Amino acid sequence: MEAKIGIKQEHLAAVAQSLSKILADEFVLYTKTRKAHWNVVGIDFLAKHKFFEEQYGQLEQIVDDVAERIRSLGHYAPASLKEYLELTHLSEQSREKNNSAGFIKELLADHESILIHLRENINNYVTALHDAGTSDYITGLMETHEKMAWMLRAHLE
Repeated sequence: MEAKIGIKQEHLAAVAQSLSKILADEFVLYTKTRKAHWNVVGIDFLAKHKFFEEQYGQLEQIVDDVAERIRSLGHYAPASLKEYLELTHLSEQSREKNNSAGFIKELLADHESILIHLRENINNYVTALHDAGTSDYITGLMETHEKMAWMLRAHLE
């Protein structure tokens, strides 16, 4: 059934497509953070194992929230690995060493990349697509990623 929420259908479709790309980025970052949690080694193993668990827990909630935002706009959320890999702008990476600093640098770069992407597109939701709700949602998402990035960055100082 079509969502009749005061936004033109073509705008809803554009917002859903944009959110689908964000969902793909979030899912790839979630998976990479899980990988860090499972595979980190070193003297700081336990602390980083728990730290990465906390981070992937936050990302798991973000993934669910973005998908539900897409659904609330009357569209279906992508939900396959193939779709995510086609939509994401992040890359999968294989590591030779599974130390905490390497994982943290890689995850930090992904958070920062997502932040730049969100920041570059936030005004478009309001001005071109007339969706203040999604713009507000993206603002909150940026704040979450800023804090997560800060937590990662603090481990590198």
